[in-house]
Amino acid sequence: MLIACLVLWAAIVPVQALIILDDLNIALLNTFNVYYVYVVSFFLMFCIGLAVIPSTGRVILGKPDEKPEFSNFSWFSMMFSAGMGIGLMVFSTAEPLWHFGGNPEIIKGNIEPYTSEAVQSTFRYAFLHYGLHPWGIYVATGLSMAYFAHVRNFPLTVRSCLVPVLGRYVNGYIGHALDIIAIIATLLGVAVTIGYGVDQLVTGINNLTAFNWLMSSGEDPVPNKTALILVLIFVMCLSTISASTGVQRGVKYFSNLNLVLSLILLLVFLFSGPLIFSFSLYGSALIDYIVTLPIISFEVFELNTPLGDWQEQGTILYWAWWIAFAPFVGLFLARISRGRSIREFILGALLAPAAVCFLWIVLLGGAAINLELSGIADGRIINAASSAQLFETLNVLLSSGVAKIVSAMSVVLILTFLITSADSGVLVLNTIMAGGTQHSAIKHRIVWGVILTVVIGTLLIVGDGSLEALQKAMIIGALPFSMVMVLMCISVVKAIFIDSKRK
Repeated sequence: MLIACLVLWAAIVPVQALIILDDLNIALLNTFNVYYVYVVSFFLMFCIGLAVIPSTGRVILGKPDEKPEFSNFSWFSMMFSAGMGIGLMVFSTAEPLWHFGGNPEIIKGNIEPYTSEAVQSTFRYAFLHYGLHPWGIYVATGLSMAYFAHVRNFPLTVRSCLVPVLGRYVNGYIGHALDIIAIIATLLGVAVTIGYGVDQLVTGINNLTAFNWLMSSGEDPVPNKTALILVLIFVMCLSTISASTGVQRGVKYFSNLNLVLSLILLLVFLFSGPLIFSFSLYGSALIDYIVTLPIISFEVFELNTPLGDWQEQGTILYWAWWIAFAPFVGLFLARISRGRSIREFILGALLAPAAVCFLWIVLLGGAAINLELSGIADGRIINAASSAQLFETLNVLLSSGVAKIVSAMSVVLILTFLITSADSGVLVLNTIMAGGTQHSAIKHRIVWGVILTVVIGTLLIVGDGSLEALQKAMIIGALPFSMVMVLMCISVVKAIFIDSKRK
């Protein structure tokens, strides 16, 4: 009902809806910007603490002698596709280029933008937004769900994670409210991710085919609303079909395909791009990130200043995005991680994905920056829209024929990443609404596929084809779930302590 009201309100009075979303969004950011910085760092420290403590790290998420349900390859590919996949296709190039022109060191006047001196701080903050912190958010949520589902055999829902804290109250109105918060956060987080992916998919199709009707007119054309809606419907139809086949079939197969195509794309950038520059950059950027991590994790800038504006539009927006995505990715991680130890779950879902995200950012973003620094790109990549920067990098880096082939593969990869993000989202939403059951009727998954399509399409139309409305709604929906996550962390620690005392 709440979701229906949101969609109807946005559809009937779109201007008023956008104004109210904007005002509420500003008020929340002004009030909770410090909270977002500290709570996300808390989630990361929480995960590291549970992994390094011997007594908690060796606990099996299931029966003591149970083996993992999926192979390491399938486990990682599904985890990576759901958690970051489509976001990296857009932002592996766009994120470093944004920081290349403006990050805290540049804003403070310590270095000049778009220079070789700006490279180190560029990747420091790109790694911050796509490294340990977002995966810490996912793991904190997923670990709590996995423990109560696989160790205590509770239904795979958010409310189950709070039994040690709330007791019998999880079965009443409080429990219903918790599931509603998780559904709204998931719906909006998935909507933003798919919205960005659809935008890039339309741009990629236009790059390959030159179908001018897909883009708006003007000096800086962007995908028009008609193209966005048509591609969205196509993607959601495929993802709903995939979700109907379940995790063991459609979701797993598409995720494995994603990982294979991702490796091919990374190899293209590795051997066609600046090889020595990339290897050197990965090592130096990783060291710089680790050394500065304690400082940048708790960095808070004054509001209504250039640094404060940067943090709101960058770090805070990302933290809200990952938190909104947490019930979706967390539940999905819990679903596919039965039989693994807590230490294996945390390290496997924290360190390995972060290292691969860094590789994406260095190879794709590093190649783009190197082309700009050398003067070969001559501003073509920097001045392109964020959804077009990957394709512009390929056009500059490769010959026209090879660029077309790799661009076509990238379009396919964007499509499959979109499908896995959407079908995983449909499965998660359906699981929460079905009270934790993982074997609900196919018709319910189809209904959630339709609901997700309508919500994304409506918000895209409200935002005049942009992602502005999606972002604002997502930040609003993420705040209450972040507070639920804090309770989930407290609850799982209490449960582990009680269970160990019993043993």
